[in-house]
Amino acid sequence: MADKTIDPHVFVIFGATGDLAQKKLIPALYELIRQAHLEKTCRILGVGSKDIGDDGFRKKTTEALTQAGFSKAEAGAWCSACIHYQPVDLSSAGNAVLSSRIADLEKTYRLPGNRTFYLALPPPLFPDAIRHIGDSGLNRSHGWTRLVVEKPFGRDGATAGDLNRLIFKYFDEPQIFRIDHYLGKETVQNLLVFRFANTIFESLWNRDRIGSVEITAAETIGVEDRARYYDGAGALRDIIQNHLTQLLALVAMEPPALFDPESIRNEKLKVLQSIGPLEPESAVFGQYTTGEIDGHAARSYREEPGVRADSITETYVAIRVRIDNWRWQGVPFFLRTGKRLARRLTRIAVNFRRPPVCMFKSSGGCRIEPNRLVISVQPDEGFRLFFDIKEPGEPLRLRTEDLRFRYAEAFGKLPEAYQTLLRDVLTGDPTLFVRSDEVETSWRLYAPLLEKRSLPSFYQAGSWGPAEADALIVRDGQSWLNT
Repeated sequence: MADKTIDPHVFVIFGATGDLAQKKLIPALYELIRQAHLEKTCRILGVGSKDIGDDGFRKKTTEALTQAGFSKAEAGAWCSACIHYQPVDLSSAGNAVLSSRIADLEKTYRLPGNRTFYLALPPPLFPDAIRHIGDSGLNRSHGWTRLVVEKPFGRDGATAGDLNRLIFKYFDEPQIFRIDHYLGKETVQNLLVFRFANTIFESLWNRDRIGSVEITAAETIGVEDRARYYDGAGALRDIIQNHLTQLLALVAMEPPALFDPESIRNEKLKVLQSIGPLEPESAVFGQYTTGEIDGHAARSYREEPGVRADSITETYVAIRVRIDNWRWQGVPFFLRTGKRLARRLTRIAVNFRRPPVCMFKSSGGCRIEPNRLVISVQPDEGFRLFFDIKEPGEPLRLRTEDLRFRYAEAFGKLPEAYQTLLRDVLTGDPTLFVRSDEVETSWRLYAPLLEKRSLPSFYQAGSWGPAEADALIVRDGQSWLNT
């Protein structure tokens, strides 16, 4: 995980004219290449089904960069220098067109044969693209070759296993980067440093001092233009199985033997293997109805364009997870995610145990709030530690205050998650990427819920979800952090 230089390379984007490439990947590459002064040593080759040519793709990309807030003149010059395009028919296995174009770029710009293939495609097209790369012989080169696969990685354990086996037909595990953009957030990366470099916290990070852990990913938006995908997937597949499970693993993992990619990923896998069976009663599913968010009326999920009128797809999930190991036995972990909720946020709340005895009887019923560490992943990345103090004067009153740290205040604007992860791809660092056994173990965990999930309870848009989710957490004497 030490600082590494980015080698000269060709970066090939399948699905280059789509939203992911235009709104996320190319702006991230633009920042990364400019900051590292790689304009002469990095070529970006967009691949798509439309024959728009280099000039058409450069024009489209310049417009996307301008909309992202960059100078149109500078973006246009950069696109002219770095951007290329090749139409490809993915159904034509072993077609030599793509390999020939890559070879021409490497010869023209004297590149050593280092290649990244990024699948910014709808998941059903992953197999075709992988076969096309492999059957064209592009899975091997004179330099290094890397494959980046976006989520969702399969729909369940069987399809994830099938996809892994197909990839392994052409690539080895060190070449494969299964990307989860949540892991590119600075706060998520800092979890390991926060825990293992600060003994004040690591010594408390266990069942003796922690009463519960809550991991929330809340959105105010609906399904937007993703209805076609989302109505066949739902919140469990879209957010819980990947994003929140990865956060859970980082929070709960043991100290790795070494601070290197494989040691860290080994410990994450052990957490997933220690999670007890997830029964239907450990989960609540919800679906939003009409409501109001930020003063604006919001329609119901079933009224969204592209959603079936009788859809039972969940837009909200809350799950109680138990980790059956020495450190966490008896500590409930609560995961929840939802669309059209009251606020947009992703955070981890570590709730410490209350004092065993309350001495402050005169404070009005002796209600002492537990100490709480809140790790904010987005939108305001940072940490807050809540504790009780005495208010001045008489009678004796307790008040909760907090110490806080915000990344923006300390370091200014942070790089986007994709920029961080793309740098790791180009330097060959797999620490923040998901290994094949992690993916398949995660799918096996949620299989019982996917196979026997209950009908969703309805909740009003702009709320914090269905009442049944409150009942789920109250069973353990806890309550959701909704402030």
